[in-house]
Parts: sequence; structure tokens; C-alpha cells
Amino acid sequence: MGIRSEAVPPAIQETREPRPLRLLDRLTQALNISGSLLIFGLVLLVGADVFGRNLFGTPVAGVPELVSMTIVGIVFLQIPQCLREGRMSRAEATDMFLARRLPALRSVLHTVFDIVSIGMIGIVVAATWPMFVKSVTRNEFIGAIGNFTAPTWPIRVAILVGGTALALQFAAQIWRRWTRRPR
Repeated sequence: MGIRSEAVPPAIQETREPRPLRLLDRLTQALNISGSLLIFGLVLLVGADVFGRNLFGTPVAGVPELVSMTIVGIVFLQIPQCLREGRMSRAEATDMFLARRLPALRSVLHTVFDIVSIGMIGIVVAATWPMFVKSVTRNEFIGAIGNFTAPTWPIRVAILVGGTALALQFAAQIWRRWTRRPR
């Protein structure tokens, strides 16, 4: 015995987004959580490094390399959720002026911005793909053999996945903007 569509109030039916958008939002949230876990890991790593330096006079090997690589990964993992939640930087004064006086122009300008952003992120993702393949096939790493080494491919994966999710969120933003029903 299932729920018939008539049992769902019309307001809820209208606000329910298509399944691909809901799945994209879940992916974006999962990437954001992954970025937060990396931040927590960095806090522990830097804390262990400081502890080791002060207590034993020896740092944890590879901390600067790991921190610099991980920060890039964190940005790419968390920026799609930042976009989805509307927390990207923008000129609020101009945006509010356009929202009040010229809402159609505002929508067009936002769409142009989103399309250009998809193109720019596409360039980043396309440029990262050969670097990812190279880092896997050549077993690239950072650090010094005998002291500390870490593979570079995981960060390239974060750039590829996060960049793709960001481009998809820009596309979803366009979809939401132009398919939303007037209130």
C-alpha cells in the first residue's frame, strides 16, 4: 500500500526538486563533510607536530607538504556546498539594487556569471586530468625519499571531483533560477 500522489499537498509537490538535483546536493554535502574531516585531520597533525617539536625536539616528517597539499583538496571539496548555500562572495550592493529595480537583468547577469564559471571550472578540471593520469602512472609523490613521501594523486582526485561538483552546482543554480515558479 503506497502513498498516492494526491495525498501529497500541492505546495510540497511543487517544491520537490528533480532527483538529479537532490542527488547532486547529497554529493555536495558528502564532499563538504570530507573536507571538514580533512580539516580535523590537519588540526591533529599540526598539533602532533607542535607537540613533537616541543617535547622531543623533533617535528613530524612531512607536515608542511601535507598541509599545503591538503588545503587545496579542502577548498575543492567544500566550495560546491559553499555555492549551493549561497555563501560565495559577491557585490551585495549591486545585487540588491538589481533585485529591487531590475530583477530580470539580475537573473540574466547571474546566469552569464554561472555559465562563465562553468567554463572556467571546466578548464581547471580538463587541465587537472592529464596531471592526475601522470601522477598515477608515474607514481608521483611529494617529499624526500628516505624521509617522507606522499602520493599526489589523492589531491588531484579532490580537484577533479570537487571541480566537477562545482560546475554541476553552477548548472543546477541556472536550472533552479529559471524553473522556479513565481510566488
